Amino acid sequence: MKTSWRSASLVASAAAVLALTTACGQDGGAAAGGSQNVGATAAPGDLGAGSGDGVGTGAGAGQASASAPEPAGKLSVSANADLGELVTDGAGRTLYRFDADTAEPPKTTCENDCASTWPPVAADDAIAGEGIDEDLLGEVTRPDGTKQLTIGGWPAYRYAKDTSPGDVKGQGVGKKWYALAADGKKAKAEPAAGLSTRNDPKLGEIVVDKNGMTVYRFMKDEAWPKPVSACTGACLEKWPVVAPVEANDTKGVEKTGLMSFTRPDGAAQQTIDCWPIYTFAGDKKAGDTNGQGVGGTWYAVKPDGKPVGAPKK
Repeated sequence: MKTSWRSASLVASAAAVLALTTACGQDGGAAAGGSQNVGATAAPGDLGAGSGDGVGTGAGAGQASASAPEPAGKLSVSANADLGELVTDGAGRTLYRFDADTAEPPKTTCENDCASTWPPVAADDAIAGEGIDEDLLGEVTRPDGTKQLTIGGWPAYRYAKDTSPGDVKGQGVGKKWYALAADGKKAKAEPAAGLSTRNDPKLGEIVVDKNGMTVYRFMKDEAWPKPVSACTGACLEKWPVVAPVEANDTKGVEKTGLMSFTRPDGAAQQTIDCWPIYTFAGDKKAGDTNGQGVGGTWYAVKPDGKPVGAPKK
């Protein structure tokens, strides 16, 4: 029987583990029994049961009752808007890890009532689907003798209150429970790029800032031979400037003419294709495009800096 990639101490045969500032118009550049690889068969045993919130370890929280771990099935990586990529089981349910557990060596501490709220994931049938490294899957023997799946050494659980595929109601519970990423770490979304793009159902692909707010151009501005903003004074209350963004902090935006300039008031402003860009105070949430076409002079921006839907001159 193979041993877990995380536990060399248990078995001697374990596997070793620009910012662009070019001129406008120019191109810019385990518990008892240890941890083992998934696939070894084991007789199902008892799981802890009870009521309780499941935040603690469950020690002394009640008597265990016979309940075989639910099979994991084919694991996969799913995207969550708030948490980024996380691991789900064959039924699409989110898998979690518990801070009171350990990964080196793998050890589970959630028993009895805790295991009722946070059912351990059985290791026997776990299959590494797309995005899952099979070498990071293992198993740990629980105190009741059952085999629990580990990911990156961390014992994996489901949350009883997640009733539908994709639910992440267990995230952050008791500041101890967190969705699992494919490497066994806590799932965490990568910070959004300073400038990126999204596909709007009406406007097509448009530029948005790090908060997902739509970016606009003012048709009275100038770009050549240098950026000039015609939005001053009260105008800036409705149309806040977009602060400078490093070129390597953008995604999907063309780099030519991607630069910043200093406004007469001393503030720095970002440009795309040398055109000054802004957000709109009338957009209250990410995805709003309330500034589109305002006054016949304000338009959302394409990835190449061109205004969306502006009248041709």
